[in-house]
Amino acid sequence: MRNSLSKKIKNILTILLLLALIFLGFKYYKENQKTRIDDKIITSKIEGVKELTTLKYSYTNMAQFENSNKFNGFDIPFTQKKFIVAYDGLINFGVDLDDMDISIRGKNIDISLPDSKVLSHEIYEDSLKVFDQKTSIFNPIKVEDYNDFSKTQKKVVEKKAIDKGLLDEANKKCKKAIEEILNVDANLEEYKINISFK
Repeated sequence: MRNSLSKKIKNILTILLLLALIFLGFKYYKENQKTRIDDKIITSKIEGVKELTTLKYSYTNMAQFENSNKFNGFDIPFTQKKFIVAYDGLINFGVDLDDMDISIRGKNIDISLPDSKVLSHEIYEDSLKVFDQKTSIFNPIKVEDYNDFSKTQKKVVEKKAIDKGLLDEANKKCKKAIEEILNVDANLEEYKINISFK
């Protein structure tokens, strides 16, 4: 009876030892099968985007153009031209990922990004409405006037948008977007992702 009990205990201990060895072997295999994380892997996951648009700012604006021919710094009479324009536009803010730096220290992935900037700015031509247009035979309105006015207005609107803090908001959204891209990868679960802006 004692022999059969000690035999059972021996068998149970042998089974437990085998299970422990199998578990340790599986754990060792799993650890060695994990993809080695380096900056090239992280870069390849993000760089497909190249320019990451994180914030779209739609707006409506109205502005006035006014111009006269001048002589010695004074307006020449009967040469004034002016117009008021209302229009809609869209500014895309985001990050140029070509300037991204990545370093890996232990279980920390440090990503340094350039600050967000204006990636594109479009004024919708079909939204243009011209009011109160006045011209002069001595100084007619030209296509160049509209083009120059459009360029100047883009800069004015961009400055207003930046003053409202939209670049900071774009940075926050960029950080969140990159975290979401990287958090999908199970190989990165053990890593802490630190994102900062230059």
